[in-house]
Parts: sequence; structure tokens; C-alpha cells
Amino acid sequence: MTVLVLGAGLIGVTSAYFLARAGETVTVVDRQPGPGLETSFANGGQISACHTQPWAHPSTPALALRWMGRTDAPLAVRWGRWDPALWSWGLRFLANCTPGAYDRNMERAVRIALYSRATLKALRAELGLEYDQKTKGILKIYRDPREYGKGLKAMARTEDWGLHQKALSPSACVALEPALARVESRLAGGILAAEDESGDAHLFTRALFEKARDLGVTFLGGHAILGLEASLETSGRKIIGVVTDKGPLRADQVVLALGSYSPFLARTVGLRLPVYPAKGYSITLEVSNPAGAPEVSLTDEGQRMVYSRLGTRLRAAGTAEFTGWNTTLTQARVDLITREAQALFPEAGDFDTASAWCGLRPKTPDSVPIIGQAPGFNNLYVNTGHGTLGWTMACGSGKLLSAIVTGTKPEIETKGLGLDRFLGYR
Repeated sequence: MTVLVLGAGLIGVTSAYFLARAGETVTVVDRQPGPGLETSFANGGQISACHTQPWAHPSTPALALRWMGRTDAPLAVRWGRWDPALWSWGLRFLANCTPGAYDRNMERAVRIALYSRATLKALRAELGLEYDQKTKGILKIYRDPREYGKGLKAMARTEDWGLHQKALSPSACVALEPALARVESRLAGGILAAEDESGDAHLFTRALFEKARDLGVTFLGGHAILGLEASLETSGRKIIGVVTDKGPLRADQVVLALGSYSPFLARTVGLRLPVYPAKGYSITLEVSNPAGAPEVSLTDEGQRMVYSRLGTRLRAAGTAEFTGWNTTLTQARVDLITREAQALFPEAGDFDTASAWCGLRPKTPDSVPIIGQAPGFNNLYVNTGHGTLGWTMACGSGKLLSAIVTGTKPEIETKGLGLDRFLGYR
């Protein structure tokens, strides 16, 4: 069976690798000249099953109102402009801001995140992949006792689904990560997810892509994907071609893994995907003082910031903007991340020389990815909508998608992960 995988980011490459390992003839298509050059390029670096709490929470609408108009807000939404896609997505998001929906969506996210984490560990051991990985866990630090209390409640809930974490006192946080010593007196406590990891997503994507090539995967870089062509058959619609600026492409099966751009391609055959981009930012700093930078991957819950040590570099990431498909880097957002990182780790290195990046993360209204066969289509599959958890969920999503395409029994329950949960979305 021939398979076209549209997209060469983390999700596309993991999908291609597992499909090739299952014996399929796979071609990956992307407008970029190489793999992992967009959303997968400079994210926060965390494989974080501990961060599967959906953005849609009963308290989120009030927080969004409080942050409205603030240039330094962790989440910026430009509601004032005419953007039907954003408004439609926003209504879906609000519908998920209920206790019941929050609990349901978190279970689904935890399910795929834990499966993905285990898949990554096995893959790394089998293939000997190197990507500046660290397996020291992820430590979430809290400065507000009330927020720490909420974190402990979420920790207890996810324990039921197999996500094991441990509460730490401020002194225990510093014992685990000495670079936090200067802020110990301001900490309310911490939560350690010891099985979580960190690493350079771009390096991983490149490394796995080479392994995929060894299995016979073909890469068509520099191909702008313009649309899909479909025909109607008695059993449903079938994708008969992929239109690119270099000419048409054909295959038995097509996997749509274009991140935030997936809705544009889907729409060419009348398929609506409830995915909207959240623009995220990061800075990467060369560490000149190893003792002044963390070795354990950290999340500062109060500031909505994450930190990962990637070899001799420190990656700091945070903030999100809902500004459509605009990839322009906003300096105010970069300055915010730089200030927060410098305040926490002032001796790590020269922050004036840090490199800045931004990228579009594909968010669904319920913070759960869309993985599976497109309803009404015989040979179109979707693997997108991972939001800020693409690195966390990539390996499991790719392996699960491969099982669905090849008709083998998935290793985890797939209920609630497909596009069918959004039936009726327009």
C-alpha cells in the first residue's frame, strides 16, 4: 500500500516512520526543504504528560477577561478583528469550559500522552536516538498556595489514569534542582513528574527521519501542497490526488499532518477541522555558567513558562497568541520571556545574545488531538490538533495512526480521539 504523509514535522515524521515499519511504501511531502523546520523547530522541549490539563477549564473565561488588553498576558486573544474561524473555535472552546468536559478531555489527553511517552522510551532504546535528551523528569513549581492546591487536586485526579507524580516541599524542590535556591523562599511547593522527559524536538525529528529513510521513506521537500482532489464512490469519498506546485501526487492512502495548516487542505474537499493556531514563543540561550541554569526541566506554573536544558543551551518558552496564521515575531512577547527567564536564572548566560523563535501550534477546542480516519472518506486520515503537546504526544500519535491506517489493533483505546467527536462542526 502506498501512503502520502502531508507534513514533515514531528507528527508527520513519526507517522511516516511507523507506517514504513509496518511495511507500507511511504512518501512525505512538505513545503520546507527538511523535516521539523516549523512548529517542531524550537518548542519548549518537554515531553510532559504532566501538562495534559486542557486549556478549556471552568476558570479560563475569567482569566481570559482579566488578561484582555495586556501586552504581557500569558494568553493574548485578538477578538476585535473579524475572524470567523477564531469566533467559531472560541464558541467550541467555551462549550468545553465545564467540569464534566474538563475531566473527560483530560482523561483523553493523559491516555495518549502516557502511551506516547512509553513509545518514545522504547523507540530511543531500540534505535539509539540522540537529541539532547534528559530523563530527570519535569518539576512544576508554584508560588501561589492556592494554585498549588489546585495542582495537587489535579495530581490526585490523574493518578487514577496512571499518571504518577509526587508533591515536593520548597526545600525538596531546591534539593532536586539547586538552580532554584535563590527563589526557595517564594515557593509554595512543587510537583515532580519523574517519568517525564525533555529534549530537542527538532534534533529528534531529524534523527527519526533518517531512520525512516533507512526503511525506504521518500521525502519530497520544497513542495507547496495546494489542495486535495476527491471522487465519490458507493462506500464514501476517496482522495484521488494531492495538488502541489510541482504537480499532482497520488497514493492509496493520504495522511493529513500539516499542523495548523491542516484545515486549509481539508476544506478543499469539504472537510471542516476545528483547529486554530496558537502562536508560541521561545528563546534559546547558550549557557556560560552551568551552575546557574537548571538541569531538571521546569515549569513555572505562575508565570506559564517552561525551561529545558538542551546540551549546552537553555530553552525558555511560554505565552500564546491567537492571531490567526500570522508568523511575525512580536518583540513584546520575546521580551516577556526574556525577563521571566532572566529573573529566575540571572547567572545562566548572556541573555542579550539569546535567539528568539515563534511558531504556530494547532489547537483543538478541547485540547485533545484529532487522530483517525476522516468521517465520510475511505482513504483520508488526520493526525493534527496537538496544540502545545505535539512533542509530548508525537510518538504515540504516529504509532496509533499507523495502526488505524493499516487496520491492525491499536494498543490503546481510540474512543474520543477522532474527528467524529466534532460531528456537526461548521
